[in-house]
Amino acid sequence: MTAHKIPVQEFLSKIPLFRQLAGNELDELAAATTQIHAARGTVLFKQGDPCVGFHTVMYGQIKLMLISPAGDEKVVRLIRPGGSFGEALMFMEKPYIVTAQALEDSLLLHVGKVGLYEVMDRHPMLARKMIASLSQRLHALMGDVEAYSMRSGAQRVIGYFLRSLEGDQAQHLRLSTSKAVIASRLNLTPEHFSRILRDLSDQKLIHVKGRDITILDMDGLQAYPD
Repeated sequence: MTAHKIPVQEFLSKIPLFRQLAGNELDELAAATTQIHAARGTVLFKQGDPCVGFHTVMYGQIKLMLISPAGDEKVVRLIRPGGSFGEALMFMEKPYIVTAQALEDSLLLHVGKVGLYEVMDRHPMLARKMIASLSQRLHALMGDVEAYSMRSGAQRVIGYFLRSLEGDQAQHLRLSTSKAVIASRLNLTPEHFSRILRDLSDQKLIHVKGRDITILDMDGLQAYPD
């Protein structure tokens, strides 16, 4: 992993949180921003490391995971381009509670806390947008809790597929990472995940070829019983 400061105003201006900032404000924020190139497998930080800012993904994919004392991992979130992480802990001044690892070659921006606070003091709208972003994430987290506790494994997998489709008429998706990682994200064992894929395939609802999933019966998937 390499990290160095470079002019990053153009990248920052494309992040929804910062689109309304003026040029001079972007300049100030850029001074507190580090560009990070992370090769696949790179660990960005570990549980317990201090959090002194937040990350946003420009390209690639980042896995946030909990690691047990026995070394088992539980995937908490998958962060894709445009996504960010670390804001809540930055505001709370708490260490990281997860470990972050690049699932593929990735480019991230790390926005330092001190510089961000200075810009927020002069641009209250930015603080409101960050609160809204964190609120949306909390809402999504509550949805995850409901899905894990109230829905069957098959319903979780189907929900993941439907959310991953691009466009209302889309019938095809490609899994963005390994089946084992997705299974962990859905709170399933890899074996259970594979069994669900087989069952849905046997019922002619989907066709699976490697990481490629084709929806054969959208109505059947959406009506699949709990």
